[in-house]
Amino acid sequence: MLILAGALALSFAASQLGSAATVPNLPWYDGLAKPSFNPPKLAFPIAWTILYALMAVSLWRVAVIGEGAARRRALTAYAVQFALNVAWSFAFFGAQNPGLGLAVILALLAAIVWTILTFRTIDGLAAGLLHPYLAWVAFATALNASILFLN
Repeated sequence: MLILAGALALSFAASQLGSAATVPNLPWYDGLAKPSFNPPKLAFPIAWTILYALMAVSLWRVAVIGEGAARRRALTAYAVQFALNVAWSFAFFGAQNPGLGLAVILALLAAIVWTILTFRTIDGLAAGLLHPYLAWVAFATALNASILFLN
């Protein structure tokens, strides 16, 4: 249970880091032209709370079930996507730069796929728990690209 608590704490620490870049820049974001498929503001914290919880459970399963080199590869992939997840908030919101945000989120998308593939070698459920995260980030990529195009 200690490993699960650590995974949850890590996931929600990422949430807090991302919020540190996002919240002060919401007035800038509000002023941007957005596509018709932009979700309501309330959707973002709800979605991310669920996704961070799923990410934590996925990480926990791999940390507990995985062994040796396979676990090291999986945790490395997770660390890369985790860092890119946080970096996106600083690129898009913190730097107020949708172009930089798009570059980071494309790398994040690839890193999530890599993470899913490495997790699958250890635990199919852990990999499956990341599919909603992949779907949301794919949607966020389209949103980021549209905002870049419209502005």
